Amino acid sequence: MSRVAKAAITLPSGVEAKVDGKRLTIKGGKGAMDLLVHDRVAVNIDGSTLSVAPANEAAAKNGAWAMAGTTRALINNMVVGVSQGWTRKLQLVGVGYRAQAKGRVLGLSLGFSHPVEYPVPEGINVDTPTQTEILVSGFDKQKVGQVAAEIRAYRPPEPYKGKGVRYSDEQVVRKETKKK
Repeated sequence: MSRVAKAAITLPSGVEAKVDGKRLTIKGGKGAMDLLVHDRVAVNIDGSTLSVAPANEAAAKNGAWAMAGTTRALINNMVVGVSQGWTRKLQLVGVGYRAQAKGRVLGLSLGFSHPVEYPVPEGINVDTPTQTEILVSGFDKQKVGQVAAEIRAYRPPEPYKGKGVRYSDEQVVRKETKKK
């Protein structure tokens, strides 16, 4: 049985939630998000508190608590996203590795024979405070993580010198050089 689903979600001020059939809409200062709730799960709104539980007793016996826990986590991510937003920080490590935000395009110089141009999707902001730092931010946690992963995939950190694009909190395990 999921213990995550039993915790209620408190809506901060300025955040509204509305259930229309199986569609849950969360609106806040950063934007609005929709979630299609599974048939086995029921979402109840009581003032500024959201609770998630199995839709009925039969569903509770068929693993609906696990689905309710997943739904609760998704709703909580939506609430945090529309109120505070999500940010992912990337670092470029290597001689000559640079990043520059140019409108809706991120220009990357990663040691290839050509510069890499990454088009930034809608709803995501990319900022470069320095030439070796990239801040990916937005209100959708999944999109922010996906964009950060796509940027990192151009040049993931290699294990011998640690060069490449890495998350700011990522620890790169270094290997010893090859012996003869």
